[in-house]
Amino acid sequence: MLLPDNIHPENTIYYNGSFVLKALQENQAIDFLELYLNTQKICKMSMPIFLLCLDWLFLLNIVSLDERGRVTLCS
Repeated sequence: MLLPDNIHPENTIYYNGSFVLKALQENQAIDFLELYLNTQKICKMSMPIFLLCLDWLFLLNIVSLDERGRVTLCS
């Protein structure tokens, strides 16, 4: 859930998405697995939560994939 009312904020996609963005800002283009490992250094999250965060960021047009399949920030 993005903003649930019955669980802690640390378990939301909205909250965890900020850590994915923080890891992505350090590298403008990064491989998927490397981004996950860098995000894990900042905040421990499971792979399904990480995938949901990436999906959410993609739908908001904040991240995209380049021609080499790397995750990039949209400008």
